[in-house]
Amino acid sequence: MALQAAFIFLVGDADENTRTVVSTPSINLNVVGCKNYAEAEAAAKELAAQGVTAIELCAGFGNEGIARIQRAVGPDVAVGAVKFDFHPGLGFKSGDALFG
Repeated sequence: MALQAAFIFLVGDADENTRTVVSTPSINLNVVGCKNYAEAEAAAKELAAQGVTAIELCAGFGNEGIARIQRAVGPDVAVGAVKFDFHPGLGFKSGDALFG
C-alpha cells in the first residue's frame, strides 16, 4: 500500500484549486497551497482525516507554524519542514512574522 503523504506550501494567491496529487507505486503525495497558517491547519486536519500520515511543510512555516500544524493533526501524523530563516517567497520574512 502506498504511503499517504502531503506537502503544504504558503502562497498568497492560493485558492481551493491550489491542490494536486503526485502518485507513484510507493507514495501518494498531496500538494496543497494555503494563504496562511489558519488555512494550512484546516488543510492538515482534512488530509489527516483522509489517511495522510506524513506532512512536510514549506520553508515559509516558522517554528510557531510548524507547532500549530503538529497540534492540529496530533501525534499520529509526522510533521517536518524545509527551513529558511527568511523565506524569499514571503518578502524575506518568516510565516511566524506574517501569520503567527
